[in-house]
Order: sequence, then C-alpha cells, then structure tokens
Amino acid sequence: MSGTDNTAGDDGPEMVQINLRLSKAFLEDIDATWEQEGFNSRSEFLRYAARDAVKHPAFSREGWKQIAASEHELRSGESEMVSREDVLEMMGEDDE
Repeated sequence: MSGTDNTAGDDGPEMVQINLRLSKAFLEDIDATWEQEGFNSRSEFLRYAARDAVKHPAFSREGWKQIAASEHELRSGESEMVSREDVLEMMGEDDE
C-alpha cells in the first residue's frame, strides 16, 4: 500500500492510494463494466466492488467463480440466456 497520496476531502474520509496489478485483459473488462454500469470512474467502481465484497462476505469466492464461468459461457456462445418464463416452465410452475 502506498501512503504517498493521502487526501482528506471536505465531504468524506481520508483517501489512501494503493497499487494493484491486474492483467491487461481484466482491466479492459473492468473499464467496459464501469462505463456500462454508469460509474463516474474506474476508481469509483473498484471502491464500490471492494465495499460490496466486505459488506457481503457470505457471497463466496466460489459464487463469483460460478458467475464468471456463466458469463464466459454466454459470451462464447456455449450457453444461452434463459427468460424467467422459461425457468418457470422448466420448473413446472406457473407464472402466478
């Protein structure tokens, strides 16, 4: 962790800069995601993701791996999106 750029804003706690190494491909995915999700910056998105992981630790690393695998299957065409109606039909339940 680098303490070289500590700033205290008028409207929030002191911010501390950290260094993080990521693959270029992963960083490109992060950049596409924060823009699509309407975050103002990469930093804002990463703070949100870190805060969410700390506040909801019950959602395990295994759960994230399953989501990533499903996303990969969708993007690669190995899997298809399923509608709510299709899921209910597969389960043998009515929509009501």
